[in-house]
Amino acid sequence: MKIKTVEKNNRKKQYEIVTEKGDNYIFPYSQQQPSPSQGNKIVKLFVDPELGCEGFTYFLEDGGEGSILMDYILHYNREPAYMRDMLLYELSVEAQDQIKKSKLSKREIIRRLNTSPAQFYRLVDQTNYTKSVDQMLNLLQALDCEVEFIVHDNSA
Repeated sequence: MKIKTVEKNNRKKQYEIVTEKGDNYIFPYSQQQPSPSQGNKIVKLFVDPELGCEGFTYFLEDGGEGSILMDYILHYNREPAYMRDMLLYELSVEAQDQIKKSKLSKREIIRRLNTSPAQFYRLVDQTNYTKSVDQMLNLLQALDCEVEFIVHDNSA
């Protein structure tokens, strides 16, 4: 996701990011290293073309510098589509590991899923985000795996 603009808000101690799609996000100074402070302010801030415009770079008065990628911003803001993609990635990598451990042949797994070989290979591809969580759960079930989701209360 490309960044259109990034601005600093020293009063709120955060960056305000606008993407090319028009989505707005915030990212607090406290989540970065080196972090700006009262005596070490940001002197330069820009969307970085060397990061493919998917991040920004800042320079501090003391010469410190850093870059923040859009992935960090999406993770911090718990952006639902990003979190879904990360879940699919983790499920895909786990499915790959389970396939290696399994005594089942790929042909048997495909038969259990009642699908085509092409669809099977799309499911195990961790870079494919067009699949659904349901499909990944079906794949893991075909591999005789039990999947549990744990919900943590972060407010405490």
